[in-house]
Amino acid sequence: MSRINVTTQLTIALSGLLAMPAYAAELNLSVEIPQLNVAEYHRPYVAVWVEGADQKAVANLSLWYQTKDTKEGHGTKWLPDLRQWWRKSGRTLKVPVDGVSGPTRPVGKHALKFGDKQSELSKLAPGSYTLVVEAVREVGGRELVKIPFIWPAKAPQSGNAQGSSELGVVALAIKP
Repeated sequence: MSRINVTTQLTIALSGLLAMPAYAAELNLSVEIPQLNVAEYHRPYVAVWVEGADQKAVANLSLWYQTKDTKEGHGTKWLPDLRQWWRKSGRTLKVPVDGVSGPTRPVGKHALKFGDKQSELSKLAPGSYTLVVEAVREVGGRELVKIPFIWPAKAPQSGNAQGSSELGVVALAIKP
């Protein structure tokens, strides 16, 4: 075989590899805030984070709280009411956290999507983790649900947890 043919074959083979689609892991989450029949309703504060096998927080994904000043003060005053999140991660953060913090959400299902290139997930070492969602509401209750998962995903994964008061269904789907 001539040198030109080998170079051409190698170039064609490499270009085929480069043309293959790039796959990226994606973590999709659905959080349901249920309709409650109560005299005084306040939207819940919600924290979403990832814990390692040692139950320490390794990634904050989302934080919903009252972001505007009201007569009762600024919403950050009440963040310690998200007790588990506050103890594990919140007290060391300076809020608002870019790409994580946002306003409280109304009743309904809320979709969140996180890619493996986002800073919080890109730092995760391969292993077993737990997605944690905590909700607390003024003149209401507190609830925490957990869903285990493996990162990075080698195959599609899904899991869900059913809240009993402050949270409805929390569903996790991970695509490799």
